[in-house]
Amino acid sequence: MLINKGMFFVLIGAACFGFTPIFVKLGFNYGYSLGQLNIVQMTISFLILWVITLAKRSSFRGLTKKNIGKISINGAFVALTSIFYYGSIQYLPASLAIILLFQFVWIGILFEWVFSKIKPTIATLIAIVFILTGVFFASDIINGMVSELPIIGIVFGFLAAFTYAGFIFFSGKVATDVDPWIRSSLMVTSSVILVILIFIQDIPNVPSFTDPLWLIASGVALFGAVIPPLFFAVGAPLISGGMSNILSSIELPVAIISASIILAEEITLLQWLGTFLIIAAIILNEIGGMKYNG
Repeated sequence: MLINKGMFFVLIGAACFGFTPIFVKLGFNYGYSLGQLNIVQMTISFLILWVITLAKRSSFRGLTKKNIGKISINGAFVALTSIFYYGSIQYLPASLAIILLFQFVWIGILFEWVFSKIKPTIATLIAIVFILTGVFFASDIINGMVSELPIIGIVFGFLAAFTYAGFIFFSGKVATDVDPWIRSSLMVTSSVILVILIFIQDIPNVPSFTDPLWLIASGVALFGAVIPPLFFAVGAPLISGGMSNILSSIELPVAIISASIILAEEITLLQWLGTFLIIAAIILNEIGGMKYNG
């Protein structure tokens, strides 16, 4: 039952994260800056999580200075992922930005190798080949799409993949005995501090509460910085890192389908093929890991 519960929470958290490009693109279409969007959405996330945490009278049991430091570092990964991912969406089609973000899969495998000393299996190496092949098709390189796009958007996308991989990797290892609400609230606290420090020059330009930015940022906050970290905090410790990766793959089709339907972005057959290969690679890696461990 614990594994089923863990799978459920990670799945929902990842699926919710797939809707964030819709709200982010809407914010940019309104003319808001990357700094304004991040400051407001992190502030809203901070308020929502702490209000709920305090209202629930969540226990601080197991929380130490050492734990707070580790949780804060994981919160920094959340902030950096938001900054880089939204920055990528600002310059690229949302469907391509999510493809770049999904490089977290092979980066997560690299993290497991470096930090946990878990060497990749043959199945894992094959999965990486699938992923890279999938990226080749999904990015529409054949039709010259990537060469026409700003390089800064592509760089932001890869940076988002590294920070997102770090968040997923450490979510299942940091202060797992601490209440998930406390962990999530502390993570978003460090996130909002980091975002304010990075975009401090944008603070005077943040509009009043009646401005549409606050409504748009509320959607970004809920689907990008509140639900995913909270659900990962609950679910990730109950399942393997590989299973977290395979369930997180739901984010990819959710984001691409929503970009196609809501943002009216054209998704070619080759891009869908690339998306399928990436998801297949994640499944292959997890199945291979199960056989290897067995």
